[in-house]
Amino acid sequence: MSSSDTSVAAGKPSAGRNRLVLTVYTAAIFVSALLLFSVQPLFTKMVLPRLGGSPAVWSVAMVFFQSLLLGGYAYAHYLMQLRNRMIPVVVHLVLLVIALLTLPLSIAGGWGEPPTSGYAVWLLGLFAVSIGLPFFALAANNPLLQAWFVRTGHPNGPDPYFLYASSNIGSFLALLSYPVLLEPMFTLRTQNLIWTGGYGLLIVLIAACGVLLLRSPASAVVDTLAEQTDTPPPPWMLRARWIFLAAVPSGLLIAVTAHISTDVAAAPLLWVLPLSLYLLTWVLVFQSRPLLRHSWMLLLQPLAIAGVVVLLAVGGEQNLLLTLGGHLVCFFVIAMACHGELARTRPAAKYLTGFYVALSFGGMVGGLFAGLIAPFAFSWIAEYPILLALAALCRPPGGDARLARWSNWYWLFLAVLTAVLIVPTVADGKLMAKAMSFLSDNRVWVIGGVGVLSALLALGLNASRWKIFATVAVALVLIRAYPSDDGRVETVRSFFGVHKIVVTPHGQYHVLMHGTTIHGAQKFQNDDGSPISGRPEPITYYHKDGGIGRAITAIRKRKGAPLRVAVIGLGSGTLACASEPGESWKFFEIDQSMVDTARDPKYFTYIKNCMPDLQPVMGDARLTFAREPDGVYDLIIIDAYSSDAIPIHLATQEAMKIYKAKLAPQGAVLMHVSNRHLDLTSVVVGIAAANDLKSWVYSEDSGRDPEYIFATSVVVSAREDEDVGELDSSDVWAETAADKNQRVWTDDYSNVLGAVYRRLRDGEQ
Repeated sequence: MSSSDTSVAAGKPSAGRNRLVLTVYTAAIFVSALLLFSVQPLFTKMVLPRLGGSPAVWSVAMVFFQSLLLGGYAYAHYLMQLRNRMIPVVVHLVLLVIALLTLPLSIAGGWGEPPTSGYAVWLLGLFAVSIGLPFFALAANNPLLQAWFVRTGHPNGPDPYFLYASSNIGSFLALLSYPVLLEPMFTLRTQNLIWTGGYGLLIVLIAACGVLLLRSPASAVVDTLAEQTDTPPPPWMLRARWIFLAAVPSGLLIAVTAHISTDVAAAPLLWVLPLSLYLLTWVLVFQSRPLLRHSWMLLLQPLAIAGVVVLLAVGGEQNLLLTLGGHLVCFFVIAMACHGELARTRPAAKYLTGFYVALSFGGMVGGLFAGLIAPFAFSWIAEYPILLALAALCRPPGGDARLARWSNWYWLFLAVLTAVLIVPTVADGKLMAKAMSFLSDNRVWVIGGVGVLSALLALGLNASRWKIFATVAVALVLIRAYPSDDGRVETVRSFFGVHKIVVTPHGQYHVLMHGTTIHGAQKFQNDDGSPISGRPEPITYYHKDGGIGRAITAIRKRKGAPLRVAVIGLGSGTLACASEPGESWKFFEIDQSMVDTARDPKYFTYIKNCMPDLQPVMGDARLTFAREPDGVYDLIIIDAYSSDAIPIHLATQEAMKIYKAKLAPQGAVLMHVSNRHLDLTSVVVGIAAANDLKSWVYSEDSGRDPEYIFATSVVVSAREDEDVGELDSSDVWAETAADKNQRVWTDDYSNVLGAVYRRLRDGEQ
């Protein structure tokens, strides 16, 4: 009898079998995580066209995935309470096979068009009906397979948490590979088929895991579990702390993403960066020998919190890369500290599934707060500073040992400081006005100083986490009391984002912004301070001497009669004043808050003065515009791309086919493609050529930025040269052919990363 046979006979798995168990289980967990996190961008991309490409779709998707992760973890927890080893294996394999029968992924029937309100709830329902079952089955794999691994009798069974790092490596790679490899190389249909094939492979791997579990020597399993028989269950306060420690970084993930997409740069793919860092923290803290020591992260955490306080005080426009990098680095440190505490306080393997249930419940709570509750409760990204303050409470208990007798004096100092800094904002009088002016002028130093004080309390004075929390909270309140814009901003928040109406000094201009991107502006006062009355002049991208203004004039001259115009995208309503008497202009808009803002004369008066009876068609324009009669419009203006987060489904070959069908015999399509991060000009020229349309490109800097008259990139597409009138012979318009080496965007294929690369390569034209 060989030595391996002797080992098995003695009830101890052989070394070769242990290697096989470790390899198969690691592979299964890795593939499961790869599928789990690749389905998120894949299916979210399928859903985006239903809601105008809104970045909020991703936030709601994250809430759904976190919620279903909780369901999967709870299912795994209760399944592993059964003493019979066969039942969990059979039940889970049956669930996986049933889920396989629902593939490939698709949007469920009856969910083709969203309602006029309640987008988030509708979206959650769509996700649940469409991919709920396969995602639920995937969500259960990580804790379930780890619990099975414990029962195989493997030597590493008593501490299987290193497999969690393997899971998150799979998640991390899936997330990064999607925009870099899968999206540029494959159509959505091909991606779907690859994912379905991967799901089938996973079932084979999990079946192998089940066989290895069932064939494990019973005595080895008993020995592994017997070692933990006397281990007491985690107390409820510790379970509650697990939930809190998981909730804060989960909420911060969505809040940081919303902040950098709104107030720093609404660039495409930005959601990948914080989520990648979030997953990386899980990989690092659950390593057998962590690369970054937890004590280091606890030391850096107060500095990271103070750093965000300073960044929020300064604002996001000074140095884009520095600001963006600062927020991401600080988020990474804070998440590492929270997740490190979870790893430090993890229970014995006997309570593994319950631990994961607590983690997933905390993740869901944080996601619900930041992704669903906050957008309706606040008109700005208030969830970010709230969660930042709560992060101070994620520090381990302790402190105050040397400061106990000074505690009351500290709270008195903090109360006086709060009163001194906040009272001037609500009080009258010359003295208060001077104090407020001083504090406003020195806001970065004052607020930054309070933020640094919280770091010093943590590092030098060993203060309690409650003192740090209170100090951070004061600093964050001051950011709102003394904003960097001197209080001349109003915010409007909806499912489709946070928009700011900025009033420049002396009220000369009102500017509509999304983050650092200007959507429109109106001049309310002349340079001498006198008010402007009558019909306002279109400015920003819509000035008469810019690309859009010149195109409208050329099409009007060519027709020689009143135009019929369709405009996709309302913004501040500027184009309402580009119309002339007798013309028919119809607007299409998805965001009701934008309609309300454009109608409100305290913000803008374009609609009031030029089209007081304007009734935009509400809903996603890809759906609503398709219902318009064919052959009607002399000019179709697509103005949905002036922001940096773009609705891709309005720039595909199929979308251009719809626009072409709605054109009158000599009509033209005008697409506004000004963008700081993506080259959309070549995309539009390509989809036009695919529909047998010629294209003319305008890209010229006005040199009048101080007057809010900006450089504009415009593409006009038409059937024949004469359809665009004088544009065909103009020196500032260039007829442009499609790049034959560039793949045309379709509903089934788009390459955002390629558009980013071309912008970086060629620069802004």
